[in-house]
Amino acid sequence: MTNLQERTAELAANLATVEERITAACAAAGRKRDDVTLIVVTKTYPASDVRILSGLGVRHVAENRDQDAAPKAAECSDLPLTWHFVGQLQTNKVRSVASYADLVQSIDRDKLVTALSKEAVRVERELGCLIQVALDADVNGRGERGGVGPGGVEELAARVAEAPGLRLDGLMTVAPLTGAYAGRQQAAFERLMDLSTAVRAAHPAANMVSAGMSSDLEQAVAAGATHVRVGTAVLGVRPRLG
Repeated sequence: MTNLQERTAELAANLATVEERITAACAAAGRKRDDVTLIVVTKTYPASDVRILSGLGVRHVAENRDQDAAPKAAECSDLPLTWHFVGQLQTNKVRSVASYADLVQSIDRDKLVTALSKEAVRVERELGCLIQVALDADVNGRGERGGVGPGGVEELAARVAEAPGLRLDGLMTVAPLTGAYAGRQQAAFERLMDLSTAVRAAHPAANMVSAGMSSDLEQAVAAGATHVRVGTAVLGVRPRLG
């Protein structure tokens, strides 16, 4: 067997396991499997893995660092993929990210909305945007891993909704490591769903809820997440680069 065949078999087996977990979580929550979209987080993994995943039916991939994502997206531009940017985004990277990302899941401040809007208009693309909610922040503060506190969500959502070139798609969170929700993933994701309900009252189409990763996708599905972001459970654990 070639390395490519081995890697394809490994990824296929991992994907099947994750698929079983999502299916079981949906069944337990009384939800349809089609209600939950799998996003495979391909950070630190090569374009060759993205190509294998596409061949195995994956349609959504995510990256968190522009310097890794930009060349990978270019190399895989012939594939039928939706690219999600999920990392903290500095405004000096906006021009690059806006050229390949279909959705940016880490919107957490006005300055970023302004920069992304300007760039999306310039390149004549519509960028889907998720407000990143920091459940470890105080009401209006910022989180340890980015994100806006719950109190700032609706105002920021309104800014995105009216910004040219941007489309408000919903909310995203990462289960917090500190604060009231530390170790309480299900409660954190249920809080996100409450915030999503409030946002949808003003913006009915913003119904995407991105929550849950390899370790807590079941809790996210139980809470009502529409998208789960899974990396290591599909791709394996890779030595950290640099």
